[in-house]
Amino acid sequence: MQYGALAWAFALFSLLAIGLAARLLINRKWFLAWLRGTVGLLLLVAAAGIAGVAYDLYSYRTVGAKPLATISFKAVGPLYQVMVLEGAEERQFSLEGELWQLQGRLWQWRGLAQMLGLRDGYRLQALQGRYLSIEQQNQAPAQPVALARSPYGIDLWQWLHDGSHSLFVFETKALQVNFLPMANDAVYTLSLTPTGLLAEPLNQAAQQALQEWH
Repeated sequence: MQYGALAWAFALFSLLAIGLAARLLINRKWFLAWLRGTVGLLLLVAAAGIAGVAYDLYSYRTVGAKPLATISFKAVGPLYQVMVLEGAEERQFSLEGELWQLQGRLWQWRGLAQMLGLRDGYRLQALQGRYLSIEQQNQAPAQPVALARSPYGIDLWQWLHDGSHSLFVFETKALQVNFLPMANDAVYTLSLTPTGLLAEPLNQAAQQALQEWH
C-alpha cells in the first residue's frame, strides 16, 4: 500500500513535468535563446583553445644558422648548476648525476608553406641527468627538468606527432642529445644538423671530459 501510494505520487510528478515540458516546447523563443547561448559558449571554448595553441606556438624559436644554445656546468657540492643560454634568455637549473641528456622538438614546414618562406622552428623540451652506476641511478630522482611547458595541456606539437598528422604542410620530429659527461666549468654548444641535435665541446673542460669518458 505504501509503495503503491509513492508510485502514484511519482507518476503525478511525472505528468506535471510532461505538461510543463510541453508548454515550454510549444514556445519557440526558448529554443532560439538556448541555441544562441549554446553557440556562444562553444565559440568561447573555441577561442580559449585557439589562444592556448597560439601561446604554445609562441614558445618555439626560429631555427637559424648559429648554434641554438649553449649549456654550461658548474659543480656545486654533489650537484651541478646548469645554465642554458638561448639567445638572450638564460635559465639555470640544478642537475644530479654524471651524464646529461637533452630532448627537444622540431617543427619543419613542407610544400607550399616552405615555398612561402616559413622557417622551421624548435623548442628545447627537457634536460635530464643520470649516473653511470645503476645503483646510484636507482636512488637518484628520475624526473627530468622541464625546459618548456604547454599551457593547460594544449600541446599542438604532441598531438600532431602522436597522431602522425601532417596535412602535407609540416612535419614534427623529436630531437635528442644522447648522454654526454658533465664536468665542472664544461661548456657545450647545441646545433641542429640534418641528423638531429648535435652537442659539441666549446672549451677545454668539456673536451677533457669527453676524452676521459670515451
